[in-house]
Amino acid sequence: MSETTELAAETLHLQRTARVVGDPRILIIDDEAAIRESLDTLLTLEGFTVSAASDGPSGLELLSRNEYDLLLLDLALPGESGLDLLPRIIEMQPNLPVIMITAYGTVGNVVDAIRAGAENFVQKPWDNEKLLADIRAAVARHRAEEEVVQLKRTLKQRYNFENIVGKSEPMLRLFDLIAQVSPSRSTVLIQGESGTGKELIAKAIHANSPRKDRPFVPVNTGAVPSELLESTLFGHVKGAFTSAVTAKKGLFEVANGGTLFLDEIGTMGMDMQAKILRVLQDRRFMHLGGVQEIQVDVRIIAATNVNLHDAVRAGRFREDLFYRLNVISLELPPLRSRREDIPLLAAHFLKFYADENGTEIRSLSPEAMRIIMDYEWPGNVRELENAMERGVVLSTSRTISPDLLPTQLTGSTYSASLLDHQPNASLFDLMEEIERRIISDRLERCHWNQTEAAEYFKIPLSTLNQKIKRLNVEVKKRTRD
Repeated sequence: MSETTELAAETLHLQRTARVVGDPRILIIDDEAAIRESLDTLLTLEGFTVSAASDGPSGLELLSRNEYDLLLLDLALPGESGLDLLPRIIEMQPNLPVIMITAYGTVGNVVDAIRAGAENFVQKPWDNEKLLADIRAAVARHRAEEEVVQLKRTLKQRYNFENIVGKSEPMLRLFDLIAQVSPSRSTVLIQGESGTGKELIAKAIHANSPRKDRPFVPVNTGAVPSELLESTLFGHVKGAFTSAVTAKKGLFEVANGGTLFLDEIGTMGMDMQAKILRVLQDRRFMHLGGVQEIQVDVRIIAATNVNLHDAVRAGRFREDLFYRLNVISLELPPLRSRREDIPLLAAHFLKFYADENGTEIRSLSPEAMRIIMDYEWPGNVRELENAMERGVVLSTSRTISPDLLPTQLTGSTYSASLLDHQPNASLFDLMEEIERRIISDRLERCHWNQTEAAEYFKIPLSTLNQKIKRLNVEVKKRTRD
């Protein structure tokens, strides 16, 4: 790459960064002066910064020198048409939303334009309010995507945190802490509610440490039966127990030289806690059934959604192990306490699952965005990710509307919608219908795993089964374990 090209690329990068925090910039390419002037006046009054070009070549020249949030492109330009220009525009600024301007007689060409990557189209003469609503939605989506790109670029340059998205003050403080602790050998304890991304943080610490080229080995200690956990972590010799027909390495050996991530350590039994404490103290252990000590060089990162201070006071967690683990403590904030990150995360997940599913989902509708901003997100980032994946899979358009969001997000609208359709229903019937919808939605989100759904609702599995039968909830075959 030449020095001139590098300078141009860096100039565009700086413009992009500045634009994300400045007034939105819109480019108009239309050969009719009256159309350009009309749109310029309308958009300027709405707070947009507007540039205009009368033909394709001058429009492409502006695009080569400036970054924009949206392009209004006339389909029927003299010389090269808007449809001819579109591939070159997308090549120059791949994420730029393009709204085609078309006369009645050219509406048939719009299908080709949409297939080629246009965001939408507006037909002359247009309705100002509808046009402004479409422009605001496209600009908001584009800016959210740009913020994700800029944030990832900055974080990758500083810390290589590619999969962690956040610009809120708690997350920025967390990024700085990760950068400080990563180079050390110290044990780290990550605390936070379920779904806040504790394993992602552990991976970021490992990826920025001197151990990055060695194994990162995660294990959910709460998901492994207690009678198997010792063998899983420490391995066993042949004949150590009935089914031990061969010797097997444990995860401490697998992670030697690297990092062992012990997730949900707060659920570990007291006997196992004592064995973990010894490894932390001596860096030595024995295979189950073995007599020879094995020395390992493993960094421990532990995580829990349990308050370990309370667990220590209640006698469920060893105090000496707690202090061994709590050398460096990182607290992950729940999503409800960093709401400014929600649009960024939503844009990140929408793009990820749209790419994964080969769809053209671009944005949330304004009403859907309001709903996700108002929701408390008890399941945190994981719940938001699931909601965006669901929307992408179920959507038949480029925009996710409220009806595609999980029912627990739109629960506040249940009563109104039910009253509209069942005006003579009793309160008991309405409440049953709401409960039926919530249970059905949770089962679908759990891939029809009733045990997982019961844990989410914090009720016994038998109680959930009784509700499913009483409410006639349709239960499909489990799609995964």
